[in-house]
Amino acid sequence: MALRWRIAALVAAAACAVAAAVGVLVHRASQERELSQARDTARTTLERAAVSYARTGEVEGSGAALDAPGLPGGLRALVRKGHRGTEFTTGPGGPAMWAARPADGQVLSVRVDLDTSMRDISALDTNIVLAGLIATAVVLPLGVVTAGRMSRRLRAAAATARRIAAGDLDARISAGARPHDEIAEISGAVDSMAAALQERLLREQRFTADVAHELRTPLMGLVTAAELLPPGEAAGYVRDRVRVLSTLVEDLLEISRLDAGAERADLSPCRLGLLVTEAVARTALNVRLCTAHGTEEGAGDGPTVWTDPRRMERIVANLVVNAHRHGRAPVEVTVDPDRRTVTVRDHGPGYPDDLLRDGPQRFRTGARERGRGHGLGLTIALGQAEVIGAELAFRNAPDGGAVATLRLPAGPEAAPIQAPIRAPIHD
Repeated sequence: MALRWRIAALVAAAACAVAAAVGVLVHRASQERELSQARDTARTTLERAAVSYARTGEVEGSGAALDAPGLPGGLRALVRKGHRGTEFTTGPGGPAMWAARPADGQVLSVRVDLDTSMRDISALDTNIVLAGLIATAVVLPLGVVTAGRMSRRLRAAAATARRIAAGDLDARISAGARPHDEIAEISGAVDSMAAALQERLLREQRFTADVAHELRTPLMGLVTAAELLPPGEAAGYVRDRVRVLSTLVEDLLEISRLDAGAERADLSPCRLGLLVTEAVARTALNVRLCTAHGTEEGAGDGPTVWTDPRRMERIVANLVVNAHRHGRAPVEVTVDPDRRTVTVRDHGPGYPDDLLRDGPQRFRTGARERGRGHGLGLTIALGQAEVIGAELAFRNAPDGGAVATLRLPAGPEAAPIQAPIRAPIHD
């Protein structure tokens, strides 16, 4: 049940409970007052009748009676013992207050009719119920409106928090300062958290970019020095490690540009099959390339798509290299120009659960069985896909293996998007 309806139900229950409590208290107070007044009246009338009976021996006109037939049995027994008393009854004759005392071996009694008083109390009860219903009908809409405003503010805060969790660190609730307002305090806390998180991530991104830029100069010198080494096994090993380090630095610089939103797509019409074929060929890896119909021939044919060929090749190459590095052969690349999709699949252990849940993260491969790595390949592929307006999804095949599916936008009207500032991501 939504919060607004919970609060509305609570308000309605509280209003009904208050009306019921007030009604019970008023009913009991009114009834006690009427009975007390009737008891006093009956006693006064009885004493006057007793004085008159003692003086004249008659009770006519005094309002009392001797051995009245309707006298309650308990009160009659009390008088037979020499006592006097009163009793309230609701017999066939209607509600009444009786008072009785001994009189020369007989029972002298007075009956005060309370039928009118009880009807007045019953009418008062009805009015209290009506007043309670009216009060509930007035208070309930006010409670619904108030609860609705609270619910909308909380939903806005929750929606902003979800946007922040999704990577939109510029999202803010921007609730005005309200003293003694808990929702405003929560909104302010969420905005402060988002600002602190954004600042921390920006510092991390600036640090990554600065480190990558600072490494370029000594790295260039290291590349030059490695090329000057005399041929040999040690020189080959040094050159290989230098190439790995150079690739890592270039990847870090590319991620920095993606984080900063400095990347822009240069869209043009391209044959998707031919573009993917060339990208796969440049990796120099063993890949089975086929169409959506399962044939290897004609993968380079088909209609054109609107995309950035350089970024497209980068995405496909990273997916293929990641499949070889962390999965197992055979690695298959399926092109479907009609649906504008490219699927890269390996037959390894598949993507780890946290990658499927949270997406790729840099410097994290996610699972030991998927091998070592810096987690930058899928990070860059995802960032470049966002730049060209494409959708990159990850899943595991039912029969085993990791599957990455790239879906391109429909055409030139699908404008590319700018890569947003987001948290570090892993592959």
